[in-house]
Amino acid sequence: MTITEWLAARTPAPPEVLLRRIARALGVEGSRPVSDAHDVLVAAGERIAADVLAGGGTSRDTALDLLAADALVTYAFEAPSEGPRELVSRAERSMARIARLGTGS
Repeated sequence: MTITEWLAARTPAPPEVLLRRIARALGVEGSRPVSDAHDVLVAAGERIAADVLAGGGTSRDTALDLLAADALVTYAFEAPSEGPRELVSRAERSMARIARLGTGS
């Protein structure tokens, strides 16, 4: 199963406009196996958040991007994993990556 297929099976399904934004953020990475989902989804969410921050996005125009970034990171932690014992370390690494976005480093 691919990441895109796994996302399409989520219930409740996200609104179509959000699903399209998520798909655009994933691009070809969505065809990777669902076992890669955590890293792929966090990276996609991180890219969106970085773009919003770089653009100084504070208007309503960035709402969909921010929702997509949030959804991607949330899905990353719902995704099946071959190593569930790694959850704490994955969470710590993900939080550190995302926190660095606000520092510009």
